[in-house]
Amino acid sequence: MGLTIASSLKFCLQVIGASWFVFPTFVFSVAIPESVDVVVVGAGLAGLTAAKDLLAGGKSVLILEARNRVGGKILNRPLKNGGVTEVGAEFVGPTQDKELGLKTFTTYNEGSNILYRSNSRTEYVSDPPLGVPPVDLLALQQVAAAQAQLDAWAGEINVTAPWMHPKAKDWDNITFAQYIALSAFFPDAKFLLDIVSKTLFAAESKEISLFYVIQYIASAGNETTKGSLSRLTSTPGGSQESRVEGGTGLIPQRLAEKVGLNRIAFNAAVACITKTAAGYEIKSKAGTIKAKKIILALSPPLINKIAFSPALPFARQQLNGLTKMGSIGKGIAVYDSPFWRASKLNAQVISDKGTTRATFDNTPVDASYGALMGFILGDQMRAFDAKSEAEIQTAIVSDYVRYFGDKAAKPTEFIVQRWDLEGFSLGAPVAVAPPRVLSIYGPALRKPVGGIHFAGTETADYWVGYMDGAIRSGQRVAKEILALL
Repeated sequence: MGLTIASSLKFCLQVIGASWFVFPTFVFSVAIPESVDVVVVGAGLAGLTAAKDLLAGGKSVLILEARNRVGGKILNRPLKNGGVTEVGAEFVGPTQDKELGLKTFTTYNEGSNILYRSNSRTEYVSDPPLGVPPVDLLALQQVAAAQAQLDAWAGEINVTAPWMHPKAKDWDNITFAQYIALSAFFPDAKFLLDIVSKTLFAAESKEISLFYVIQYIASAGNETTKGSLSRLTSTPGGSQESRVEGGTGLIPQRLAEKVGLNRIAFNAAVACITKTAAGYEIKSKAGTIKAKKIILALSPPLINKIAFSPALPFARQQLNGLTKMGSIGKGIAVYDSPFWRASKLNAQVISDKGTTRATFDNTPVDASYGALMGFILGDQMRAFDAKSEAEIQTAIVSDYVRYFGDKAAKPTEFIVQRWDLEGFSLGAPVAVAPPRVLSIYGPALRKPVGGIHFAGTETADYWVGYMDGAIRSGQRVAKEILALL
């Protein structure tokens, strides 16, 4: 029997407030209804997609969003020159099949990459079969062997239940760093595989389990195409292949328009979810609402910030508490033009030194200005969490000068985004798992708890950690609920 409203008041702090959102040029205040069929917590791609599909199925829906905007870890930032830059998720790759309803363009890939290693700068044309820079031949052989082994293991994974693989617990008993130490003892090989960990997960290889990496690779495909490490790490033919004209921030904006802004309450962080005889009572900063079903379209670490009565099952609590968000930021330098292109550089760098060790060309499709984007990843991001934006800019521009020359020294504008410091993200791009978590508690990832259903890119079968995975997860939970209501 569920708790009464009176007893739930003792369980939760009363949280009140208004819900306001500036959406392009309008301001909305959403009245919280007494009840709906489904409350969706989180207005990222997963939550918006689920809400859209539920509305199409004739159900009443309200989205509770903690921020004053949609999109979660997808965010367009306006520039002084009138353009926009993406400070969150931005790339789209092959087999990421969901319809965007927007135009895409190919990520700039003309010319040479740059390897900065042991204080030496080398330009090279990427070798598509291996997708790795020119380092010691024996190191390349070790990387190729490790890649082949990881792909072979990933090919054995059932993406809907990876923890069912007979070797799952063995793989989950060691870190990715331990696997690298056994498989790639040449320094250059270790460097390249460590860079894979940083760029894919925004985490150090010692922080994540080998099993987590294998199942992540397995998810980088679709129902007809096996996942592979090269699809995750490559630009042409890989997950960095394309970008969205006008920025990826347009994707959640378009979805929000389809859902209807009158169905999205902003500044509505959820504090408490209580089971009642008729369903659930959800207390948020915007008010209290009742619902038959709930979708938590949040990463596991964020779910851990909500109080539940009764408590979630032990396995789900462990999953929420033991996974952690990657540590990531972006430093984007804007210039009058993409000057590096004249030097036949594509602006893609990997480096063993500096604040940003992986970079891309973030110039818009019309090349009306130039933009260099550098990822701040793992230990480097954490080292700068307490620094000022000016200090970060100085450090990153210094990196860009080392990579691209003196013309990089004076950007017309510089944008910093630190996802670690976003209280409603706690990091990005995805919640990662250390050893002995996913193989044990993974079955709780997508399993509903009563009328509470779980979405978010972490719960996807394909493209975990990507926008496509978030959309897939929203579609899945909407189908689950429509089959029950």
